[in-house]
Amino acid sequence: MKYEPHSYQTYAVRYIEDHPVAAVLLDMGLGKTSITLTALNNLLFDSFEAHRILVIAPLRVARDTWPAEIQKWDHLSLLTCSVAVGTEAERRAALLRRADICIINRENVQWLIEESGVPFDFDTVVVDELSSFKSHRTKRFRALMKIRPRVRRIIGLTGTPSANGLMDLWAEYRLLDMGQRLGRFIGQYRTDYFLPDKRSGQVVFTYKPLPGAEEAIYRRIADITISMKSADHLRMPKLISSEYEVRLSEEEQARYNDLKKDLVLRLPDGEITAANAAALSNKLSQMANGAVYDDAGGTIHIHGRKLDALEDLIEAANGKPVLVAYWFKHDFARISERLRKLHIPFSPLDTPESIRRWNAGELPVALVHPASAGHGLNLQSGGSTIIWFGLTWSLELYQQTNARLWRQGQTADTVVVQHIVTKGTIDGRICRALSAKDRTQSALIEAVKADLKI
Repeated sequence: MKYEPHSYQTYAVRYIEDHPVAAVLLDMGLGKTSITLTALNNLLFDSFEAHRILVIAPLRVARDTWPAEIQKWDHLSLLTCSVAVGTEAERRAALLRRADICIINRENVQWLIEESGVPFDFDTVVVDELSSFKSHRTKRFRALMKIRPRVRRIIGLTGTPSANGLMDLWAEYRLLDMGQRLGRFIGQYRTDYFLPDKRSGQVVFTYKPLPGAEEAIYRRIADITISMKSADHLRMPKLISSEYEVRLSEEEQARYNDLKKDLVLRLPDGEITAANAAALSNKLSQMANGAVYDDAGGTIHIHGRKLDALEDLIEAANGKPVLVAYWFKHDFARISERLRKLHIPFSPLDTPESIRRWNAGELPVALVHPASAGHGLNLQSGGSTIIWFGLTWSLELYQQTNARLWRQGQTADTVVVQHIVTKGTIDGRICRALSAKDRTQSALIEAVKADLKI
């Protein structure tokens, strides 16, 4: 295809070329992969400022999206790429193959640097989904920091840089500029910009920004950061978000409340315990969805309220394809069982063939897990309605999953995001938490938004 960039894409390409260290915060659907590849193509063959490039991305994005984008556009015909995924032997062979761009999944970054035995000769690194390096404690972060001084040019791509608050930014920018803007040490960053919030004695669980800290942080990173929102630059379809509320019976609500209060719920079918707050949250989410794992790993049925609601919503779609986001394995099993009883064709979107069938309009219902379908998949050709059967605490996964439909190329006038919410349960709290996180996210995006003057 002939590449005819929008003005914002031309601006972003130039920004990457002009900044050896660049944080490119592009909202979902703006074409960050094609933008980056265009800039890399220019750096390789026009200015000769790049010679060997490493792209680090989520597995499916590394395996499918980046190679497909290179093949898609005619102006990238000179680019050669090698995809280092699969077995160790396949990865090593791909690394040794001479290519302009080597693409590897983020789970194998440590292996590449510390175990592969292949010399690290990349002068340019692209980190697709920079937010996956938000923890300085992970092995992938530490491994990449070891070779960071050898890298002359680095590009960080994401649409959600601070999905869980400003604390995430330190590791991401430490990787990019080696601590020039937000400091070399996380402790100093906390001291400079945050106050302890929730704590137990000397143990601090959470921090809150000092007055004026957000603006100060944004000023510090603005010179290497470009940020754009889809709605500012694309004729996006209208996004409609709504909640479909279901109610538990008195007995079901009593069971739910017992677990929440005592962390122990005794049922005739088994015993469920929640040893800490995280486990409790997990159990309550399961119960809100309609089933829960017992201590032996079995599944105990609680209610079918959400399944009934899903059935109603699919019927109300009147034949329009529906994407259903689930979270727990028993959600998938119960949804699948209900759809089979209704004789509704469906498939999980977990293979290239199932994705092709969805985009071709062959699937009335497709099931996706946010952790596997959150990044890089183009699903907008298959439908314009997504139903959240079970919610996630992760703003990043939530936004990215919705963006599989609400993105450039969506032909429908509206995209509908339905949330099935069980009243009187943790579902309401998750919705509010996602909303609160989104305010912090939006503040960052707005603070460093590019002023397009092309």
